[in-house]
Amino acid sequence: MGAIRQDFPIFSSGIAYLDSANTTQRPQVVLEAMRAYYTEYNANIHRGAYAISEMATERFEGARQRLAQFINARSPDEIIWTRGTTESINLVAYSWGRANVQRDDLIVLTVMEHHSNLVPWQILAAERGAQIEYVDIDGAGELDLDGFAALMRREPKLVAFTQVSNTLGSINPVQELVAAARAAGAVVLIDGAQGAPHLGFDVQASGADFYAFSGHKMAGPTGIGVLWGRRELLASMPPFMAGGDMIRSVTLKGTTYADAPQKFEAGTQAVAEAIGLGAAVEYLSGIGLANIHRHEQDLTEYAMESLQDLGGIRIFGPPAGRRSGVVSFDLEGIHPHDLATILDRHQVCIRAGHNCTQPLMERLGVAAVARASFYLYTEKVEIDRLLEGLKDAKRIFA
Repeated sequence: MGAIRQDFPIFSSGIAYLDSANTTQRPQVVLEAMRAYYTEYNANIHRGAYAISEMATERFEGARQRLAQFINARSPDEIIWTRGTTESINLVAYSWGRANVQRDDLIVLTVMEHHSNLVPWQILAAERGAQIEYVDIDGAGELDLDGFAALMRREPKLVAFTQVSNTLGSINPVQELVAAARAAGAVVLIDGAQGAPHLGFDVQASGADFYAFSGHKMAGPTGIGVLWGRRELLASMPPFMAGGDMIRSVTLKGTTYADAPQKFEAGTQAVAEAIGLGAAVEYLSGIGLANIHRHEQDLTEYAMESLQDLGGIRIFGPPAGRRSGVVSFDLEGIHPHDLATILDRHQVCIRAGHNCTQPLMERLGVAAVARASFYLYTEKVEIDRLLEGLKDAKRIFA
């Protein structure tokens, strides 16, 4: 994967970038696709009867088609553009949730969820008088499947969980969880923010009802993401926002709505960003997600073995073979924020904090962690630089 790094202009700066679970870097082909839109055919979509508007519409909808192929959706009409995973989950909570969740209904989440897959459901439950129960983790940082099964016997209305933990790297058994939830009569939403970029996802094979992911975590732009939903569910849901382009007709007496996906895409869309995400998906598909995952697992194993040699370190989550390219750790006697500051002096970029998983931090018994995360462009020499920076931190705090 060494030659791939040359596709990413930012690495000419010499940084060791180990924060890809936060946001990834973008290859030149993505930047070029967005530049071409702004400089060659910048126009609004679905609204102009002139050449560059038609070209913009074609490229915008072509990106939707590529995303549908990427996750094996039945139709591009099941692909809704959003600003990212957060907005996608909020859309489902607002539109599907408020139309379907009633008093005393059960919502099942997990303690490893990102706040984006916790807070919208907590707001919904408070409004509707619903209940929320959480699936715990075991000592290895993986879901308690017996606890999950027990909650399914209570016939929840909704089950929502992450494909991959952004803090622990744990890869959840999606097929098993979805099958059990659907058998219990639940609608299932999967947070794919950390899964789609590394493992991919087959929405048809999964049996899930909703799948959400973000462009900026998969070599694409910020401000663009995807919500996939089953066509029949999308057809039954009211709009999330109202305005231009989401209507079929408007009169002073009332409005009829367009079909999905336009029903959920009010206003001018992030055209350049959608085109950029389409280019990113094409780039990743050319490399192969299986190759990316193998590369990350090799890096993860190397990083975990190297970190253990430091001493005084606690690594959270399962063994390298059962996780994605994320390694969260705590170095005895040094706050993660201090670690990140010292590492920055070495031009090593990591995440430090609660990773938007405060309930998980409480479960682990820590206030924060340091997190190194990898992607297709990461090299072992960057992990070596991380280790040297950590040794420097230990020297400073000795």
